[in-house]
Amino acid sequence: MYPDDRRYTREHEWAKREDGRIRVGITKFAADRLSDVVFIELPKVGAEVRAMEPFGVIESVKAASDLYAPVSGRVVEVNQQLVDSPEMINQDPHGAAWMVVIEPSGDEAWDGLLDAAAYGALVGAEH
Repeated sequence: MYPDDRRYTREHEWAKREDGRIRVGITKFAADRLSDVVFIELPKVGAEVRAMEPFGVIESVKAASDLYAPVSGRVVEVNQQLVDSPEMINQDPHGAAWMVVIEPSGDEAWDGLLDAAAYGALVGAEH
C-alpha cells in the first residue's frame, strides 16, 4: 500500500531519495485522516530544516498539524502548486502533492526512518 521506494516518519511524512536530494510529502494515511485539506504553509527555498522538527503547517476542515522534516538540510525546491491548490494533497499524496525537496546535510536521520513495511505496521496498529 505504501511505496517501497521511500522511507517514512512516525509523524506520517514520506521521504524519497532523488539524486542525493530528498523529496518530502505526507502519506495517504495522513491525508485520509486530515480529510479535506484547505491550507498549507511551506518554507521558502533556502530555509534550513532540522530532522524531526516542524517545517510547515497543514490545515484541514478537521484540524491543523505541523509537518516534520524527515532529514536535516536546506530546502532547494517548494511545490508552490500546493499553496494555490491544497486539495491536491487529498488527491495524490504520494505523487504530485510532494511538498519540498531537501538537500540533506548528512545521512544519519535517513537511517532512522521507517521502511514501507514498518510504516504499514505502524499505521495498521493505529486503526
